[in-house]
Amino acid sequence: MARETLQASAVIDLDAIRDNVATLRATVAAAEVMAVVKADAYSHGLVPVARAALRGGASRVGVAVLDEAFALRAAGITAPVFAWLAAPGAPYQRAIVEDIDLAAHSVGQLHEIADAAACSGQVARVHLKVDTGMGRGGTAVDDWPALTLRARDLEAEGLLRVEGVWSHLACADEPGSTSIARQLTVFDEALAIAARNGLRPTVRHIANSAGTLSVPQSHYDLVRPGIAIYGVNPMPRELHASMPVLRPAMTLRAHLTQVKRVPAGTPVSYGHTYSTAANTTLAVVPLGYADGIPRSASGAGPVQVNGRRHTVTGRVCMDQFVVDVGNDDVAPGDEIVLFGPGDHGGPTVIDWADAAGTIAYEILTRIGGRAVRVYTLTGDDDDGTHDDQGNHAGPEDCRR
Repeated sequence: MARETLQASAVIDLDAIRDNVATLRATVAAAEVMAVVKADAYSHGLVPVARAALRGGASRVGVAVLDEAFALRAAGITAPVFAWLAAPGAPYQRAIVEDIDLAAHSVGQLHEIADAAACSGQVARVHLKVDTGMGRGGTAVDDWPALTLRARDLEAEGLLRVEGVWSHLACADEPGSTSIARQLTVFDEALAIAARNGLRPTVRHIANSAGTLSVPQSHYDLVRPGIAIYGVNPMPRELHASMPVLRPAMTLRAHLTQVKRVPAGTPVSYGHTYSTAANTTLAVVPLGYADGIPRSASGAGPVQVNGRRHTVTGRVCMDQFVVDVGNDDVAPGDEIVLFGPGDHGGPTVIDWADAAGTIAYEILTRIGGRAVRVYTLTGDDDDGTHDDQGNHAGPEDCRR
């Protein structure tokens, strides 16, 4: 029986994720690697990516919200999981029972976690966050001593254990930014205060992907790479050649639904912002802004059809867009690649980010569920890597 053709798919190379983590692990020497798999692993698939990252040498997994942490536990992942974004009233008791590390950025949040620990009869593991200059999450520097003292008292009561002290770099992807050194100085001062107040965290961490790749003094005990594990270097392009090689893990592709010859002067798509300059062939691609294809890349997004580069023609629609392929020999069902590892001149997610005036993070995380996830890996998977539907991801690909 013939295998069905997927109209659109995001092919996830789990070997690339494993190898990227291994590369990052070698880069940071003695520091641990926490693989950040928030936002459904940047749309790559939470559980398959977490398992691949752990195979690559990550010792911990990081997520934003507790539902992501619960999903990892439900899938049988037993490695330490850290969740850092929770509003008041979050299900802390369940998180503590499920052995999930929690962030605390205020005395009030610390008390809420301690109360949940008392109800659960278990000790909560917390990472205290200090705002070193990001101006986002974390306690203000002036409030840091009070937070550490209260954490010390709650440790003495047996309600929690301060597993980590952490912060986040704002400009690590901007070489030469003076904010990097300022933040590290503030972080060191915060660590000294925590130590004076009797705290002995297991891990101190501030480095994101950019810090991991370019700021060795930010590595401390643990780094938290996100975009880098998916094969995207967040640093300026001119620096990539001197940095560890990462391989993009996602290839977004589709199959043409319609191909037709049209005469010169044919207007294309909404608003008629494009008209054909000569007799030509138009190809219809079944992906649009409902699938995460940015409308801002209208007339600019790069694609590859049968080995030839083209760009999106006219405006991106909700479910589809058009490509003027000139006189190329294409047919319905032919594969079109929007982005991938860039092999053989193919477009990358960074190319799409440039075309849309955004960053690769946004392009990846917006890719929706109508592009079926297909997972590939090679060799034996001794730790039982499966996709999140329980299907084994062996040498043959599997779909989510």
